[in-house]
Amino acid sequence: MNLEVKLKEVFGYEKFRAGQKQIIEQVLSNHDTLGILPTGAGKSICYQLPAVIQSGITLVISPLISLMKDQVDQLNITGIPATFINSTLNEQESKERMQQVLQGHIKILFVAPERFELETFNHFVKSLPLDLIAIDEAHCISQWGHDFRPSYLTFAHHLRSLPTQPTVLALTATATPQVTSDIQTLLSISANHTVKTGFLRENLHFEVVKGIEKRSFLKKYLHAQEALSAGIIYASTRKEVDEVYTWLNNQNFPAVRYHAGLSESERQHNQEQFLFDEIPLMVATNAFGMGINKPNVRFVIHYGMPATIESYYQEAGRAGRDGLEADAILLYSPNDLRIRNFLIEQGDGDEQHKEQAYEKLRQMQAYTHSETCLQRYILQYFGDEGENCGKCTNCLDDREQLDITVDAQKVLSCVIRMGERFGKTMVAQVLVGSKNKNLTKWNFEQLSTFGIMKQHSQKNVGELIDFLVAEGYLQVTPGKFPLLFVSTEGHQVLRGHLNVFRRAPFVTVAQNETGDNFNSKLFDHLRTLRLEVAKDEGVPPFMIFSDSSLKDMAEKSPQDETSFLSISGVGPIKLKKYGQEFIQVIQNFNNKK
Repeated sequence: MNLEVKLKEVFGYEKFRAGQKQIIEQVLSNHDTLGILPTGAGKSICYQLPAVIQSGITLVISPLISLMKDQVDQLNITGIPATFINSTLNEQESKERMQQVLQGHIKILFVAPERFELETFNHFVKSLPLDLIAIDEAHCISQWGHDFRPSYLTFAHHLRSLPTQPTVLALTATATPQVTSDIQTLLSISANHTVKTGFLRENLHFEVVKGIEKRSFLKKYLHAQEALSAGIIYASTRKEVDEVYTWLNNQNFPAVRYHAGLSESERQHNQEQFLFDEIPLMVATNAFGMGINKPNVRFVIHYGMPATIESYYQEAGRAGRDGLEADAILLYSPNDLRIRNFLIEQGDGDEQHKEQAYEKLRQMQAYTHSETCLQRYILQYFGDEGENCGKCTNCLDDREQLDITVDAQKVLSCVIRMGERFGKTMVAQVLVGSKNKNLTKWNFEQLSTFGIMKQHSQKNVGELIDFLVAEGYLQVTPGKFPLLFVSTEGHQVLRGHLNVFRRAPFVTVAQNETGDNFNSKLFDHLRTLRLEVAKDEGVPPFMIFSDSSLKDMAEKSPQDETSFLSISGVGPIKLKKYGQEFIQVIQNFNNKK
């Protein structure tokens, strides 16, 4: 079978993205597979296409209850019969859907992992002609993952007892080497059948913005857009979400909000307004992080620092899922760290869990102070390598780097003279010659490094220490109160074998790109039609056509069915359902030129 032909026929795409075809071929050859693909790389195709080809049923395990309905709606529009069973249904509705599946009317069934805790459901699953079990967000099975869920371990024990011995496909976008190994062990997937395409998202522009008033930046950024595009603004707390949401609307930037303190009906209503392109801005806590499948999000702004690089990359990855240019911007202030430390302390985890949380938070903080390529920093965190992206804030900063080797040596020397037994605050106080009485009991005022940087403020010295940690010259011990010690590279600096360079913060706002023949007015007409069709069918607009499909239409201006079929995301099914309406709009637009 020609998989490319089937891909175009069902989904309207001419070719596979990186990793998709290899994963699908392994699945069709009955090899249990782990797929590690970045957010927006098309993981769902890896089980949807096999589901169409195989004769049996595909079961998808997903923690994203709020996303299941969207996935099912989109599959049904594509012509693939699908349904879901989760806690949003009553008992009678669940029974009716189970009957649909048993009668052979469904190809793909979505369920939450908690379903496997019900004996009746386990009996039901054993009676199905299962060909494939797809495990979405597979990192949740690992205790080393940023979103570990015990329910994932529960259902994993049931997989090998299924009579049809279905193939297992585990999918995730955020797996460190440790998490990858854990998934392979728990699901008995060999390294030879693990497909990792890399974590690179070439269409994302990463920015870290420091030393600014956050609301001023937001206002300037949103005003800079020609038309207010869809965007998500993540905040650390419910209170902060409410404050930003209220301020945006007072500034005439239409926004809705999403957090666990709102009623279920309000959250659902706000999410639908955002999905249906009725309101462009969503302000949310990370409760919204795993429940959104909106391809045309043009920017994700973190109003505060997230807790982990995994969660940051996953949330930032909500931007540009259609493959078009998008911004991922982190607004950082020192208070973000205090909030995150407080949230860890107030959490329910044991000491080991908290120690792990502090370590991940330090890695996130190091990201905000690094002056290397931001995309590359993230790739290296996930055990991946890559070239500098050439478009993040650090890569775009072409100003001359200053040699700060002498200042770095002062800091490193001070850490050693203090016995490598103290944290950032105490080291900074010694360097600026603070009169804090706590220093005298350690006789630190007698050190040669005491006051050696008194011309600087303690805040500036603290930021220098953060930079040296981010660049690997200093390292920190685990735990709530991390202690500084000098790394191998740091010792080379002290010996004069390495120089240290540093730049001042740099801010840029990346611009979205379109082709030379792109017609923005035609694009607006096509968006209007898409919204009308979506309202008639009761689904979000992106399920009709993505923004990238509309932009392709606005650039190529197809005037007949043959040329319309060449548009990305248009297959025979969508051509038959929507082709004439969209072609007519394009023809009318061109006739009025």
